Amino acid sequence: MSNIGNMLIEPQAVAAIDAACIASGISSYALMLRAGRAVAAAALRRYPGSRRFAVLCGPGNNGGDGYLAASALAEAGAEIAVFALAPPSTEDAKRACADAACATQPLSAYEPATGDVVIDALFGAGLSRDLSPDVITVVETVKAARVPVLAVDIPSGLCGHSGRARGGAFAAEATVTFVAAKPGQILLPGRALCGEIEIADIGVPQRFLEQHAGPVRLNAPDLWTDLLADKSSAGHKYSHGSLAVFSGGAMQTGAARLSAFAGLRGGAGLVTVISPAEAASVHAAQLTAVMLKTADNVGDLEAILDDARLNAFVLGPGFGVGEQARDFARMVKDRRVVLDADAITSFREDPDALFSAFAGEPRLVLTPHDGEFARLFPDLASDEALSKVDRALAAAARANAAVILKGADTVIASPDGRAAINTNAPPWLATAGSGDVLAGLCGALLARGLPVYEAACAAVWHHGEAGSRAGRGLTAETLINFIDV
Repeated sequence: MSNIGNMLIEPQAVAAIDAACIASGISSYALMLRAGRAVAAAALRRYPGSRRFAVLCGPGNNGGDGYLAASALAEAGAEIAVFALAPPSTEDAKRACADAACATQPLSAYEPATGDVVIDALFGAGLSRDLSPDVITVVETVKAARVPVLAVDIPSGLCGHSGRARGGAFAAEATVTFVAAKPGQILLPGRALCGEIEIADIGVPQRFLEQHAGPVRLNAPDLWTDLLADKSSAGHKYSHGSLAVFSGGAMQTGAARLSAFAGLRGGAGLVTVISPAEAASVHAAQLTAVMLKTADNVGDLEAILDDARLNAFVLGPGFGVGEQARDFARMVKDRRVVLDADAITSFREDPDALFSAFAGEPRLVLTPHDGEFARLFPDLASDEALSKVDRALAAAARANAAVILKGADTVIASPDGRAAINTNAPPWLATAGSGDVLAGLCGALLARGLPVYEAACAAVWHHGEAGSRAGRGLTAETLINFIDV
């Protein structure tokens, strides 16, 4: 099931959508006219006290949107000034410039004045080259003057695919984009440079968006809600899944308990901590609803695994790096597993040993931050041509796992090519133990039967929601109390 509001379109898909519109009888100029009017409406609504709208137009269709926005603003009685980087180069942009009939000055002539608002219509999301020095000079001038910027489609200089700046980029207070958001507007630093994103409906039929939208979505409940059944009155604890969390030694027990408690809050019917014998008394003093078993070696673990009801595992938080982490991971390879932190690092010398162990039906979730990702996928981490989504998707395919590439713009990727970008996590989630909570929450959703990708998406989203509810003063311990799955 798809949700149009959560769809993202790649910049290259825009041309295909435009072509589909034209083939159906919708003229491209009609779309441009609606886009220009949408920009003008946003400018008037957002900046009613501006003294002048300085419209910066590029040579392509983004510039055409700008000319038509300037015309609409002038018709509304606003003072405008239009500055062009170069003469229009497309037929629609030429027509827009002629129809707008606005006096045009060279871009280099723009000097910020008190009360200005810049409407940035230089380049759109499909920009594939670095900004030229003369444009960068204007970007820096606007920034230094603290002139507010309203971007048309995307701040000029920002890559609509990766979210990276191409030599430089405007920092907009708001961005008016069309049809749907682009990945580069959601990934960092693009998300910060776009400001508030407004998606304008310019009359593109929904079927064309569905046809040309790629596999990347905004992370949202429609991705998993249909698969997450409510607990029934006829159920029992094992019917809701049994999660086990591995613990480190006596001085490293806290992370495992955070994961275990998060697993309970995430709805697992039963949660067990599997601890080394030396740490059992530490856990026993602090566990109530969570069960406790001991395993010091593969033989001990093999006995525990005789209980087939244990259907999901979390390995890594506070466990320690080394051979035992690798051995335990291989022991549970036929169950559903979240590998986090130390467990990921333990395979840095031989990632293929991990990937081959989890061949077949996907049952593994990896939860690396950038540093841990680089240990398992050094070639992907160092490839600057790849966006964060590209890296996560390539890693998921290689590992046959759902990959949660963590950060302020967490990306969740599936081995089948789907991906989601998360946007609901507040900045105060970046605190010690937060990742342990996420791992336990993901483990609970695996135990409850969600496929690995959907479990990963749901865990990340509910983790963000819990952070928002917990507020700025949260700690990992208090965060758990706000999980509501």
